[in-house]
Amino acid sequence: MVAKLRLCAVSYLNAAPLVWGMSHGPQKGLFDLRFALPSACADQLRCGAADVGLVPVIELARQPDLVVVPGSAIACQGSVRSILLVSKKPLELIESFAADTGSRTSVVLAQVVAAQKGGIRPQLRPYPPRLDEMLEIADAALIIGDHALRIDPSMEKWRDWPVYVYDLGTEWEDMTGLPMVFAVWAVKNLADPDGLPEALAGSAAYGLGRIDEIVDHESARLGLAPAVVRRYLTRNVSYEFGHRERESTSVFLRLAAELGLADALMDVRFLRDSLVSR
Repeated sequence: MVAKLRLCAVSYLNAAPLVWGMSHGPQKGLFDLRFALPSACADQLRCGAADVGLVPVIELARQPDLVVVPGSAIACQGSVRSILLVSKKPLELIESFAADTGSRTSVVLAQVVAAQKGGIRPQLRPYPPRLDEMLEIADAALIIGDHALRIDPSMEKWRDWPVYVYDLGTEWEDMTGLPMVFAVWAVKNLADPDGLPEALAGSAAYGLGRIDEIVDHESARLGLAPAVVRRYLTRNVSYEFGHRERESTSVFLRLAAELGLADALMDVRFLRDSLVSR
């Protein structure tokens, strides 16, 4: 009996459409499916505990033997809503930020934006995603994922003090004119697994065709208003990984390397690259 591929998927809301077919649809049972924070997905691939992972895109430069499974990703074009830098100071005056390090790409993105747009290199202080405490120990707080969806991005005060809220998807688009890619499916040291790209694409297609079902399920699970979940999944997050997303990934990895946040990467490798038609 052939063992199932061990697949580690991100536990955040933004991954729900990608894995819906595997958890609720025709792809259910194809994989040994487990969920974790993005950073843990990357670590499971690194140590061999998983065969396939939905990993932070920065890991392509940190684990050079990773190969991207083409077809879909977690990305945005403009406001992403779930990656917010909440600051007590304007961007160019930030000296430190506390960061929820569950997502490694977002932490690097915050540093890239700070350097490119603010001309600064703030000190990074890892901290659990508790906004009040983060703003007590640092000038700014990086809140990501489902925690960020509970923050009002239009907030102008914190404890009666003015605050600045930066959506890092918006900041990246303003810098580059490109979409921002946060996570991709990747494999490590794995020969072309028969049917893997098709199974992942089928799961995503199943989920994207059942947004109403996902909104009902996830809003109840997370305690978020259905309208917030719907807007996030249909307007903020995108799931394509076409030519512009590839270009953006290369730009992001280059800027990260220039800041010493990742090794320089000559090229991103793709599994069965011919499957990508865009």
